[in-house]
Amino acid sequence: MALWVFGYGSLLWNPGFTPIRQVTARLPDYHRSFCMLSIHHRGTIDDPGLVLALDHLPGGQCTGVALEVDPNEESTVLAMLRERELISSAYYEDNVDLICNDGETISALAYIIDRDHPQYCRFDLEKQAQMIAHAIGGRGPNAEYLFNTVTLLTEMGIKDDEMRWLADRVRALKAT
Repeated sequence: MALWVFGYGSLLWNPGFTPIRQVTARLPDYHRSFCMLSIHHRGTIDDPGLVLALDHLPGGQCTGVALEVDPNEESTVLAMLRERELISSAYYEDNVDLICNDGETISALAYIIDRDHPQYCRFDLEKQAQMIAHAIGGRGPNAEYLFNTVTLLTEMGIKDDEMRWLADRVRALKAT
């Protein structure tokens, strides 16, 4: 059985591996949300940023990309993803059923926010924009993470009004 990984944030534009196939897919009952404090990659403990996570939302959906891993690279890719995504245990790893545009269902590995973890947060969009505009972590500015994600979503034709609003607001904040 093939190993698929669901990309909805940075895995869209920086998966860390070369997939042998990728398809647009959606995950029912979850949404893409800046609900995880980033204290490593896009912020620090003293000045946390925000990164995207899959947050449970009955009736919602998150559209992203299912990435198929080369069978010869599965163990290497899995180790890399766990090191990257499970750095603080704010995400947990789970297998989810994705619905592809052609109606096919794919079982994929996904990284989902643990709502009981101290890095889980819920802020209004303005507070999110303020944090993202200023935070910088080990992998660079938080704004870069947002802009890269919005660019890829736009190129893929995936509409996400909150992400678009955040990108416009962060650009305005950084211009002042």
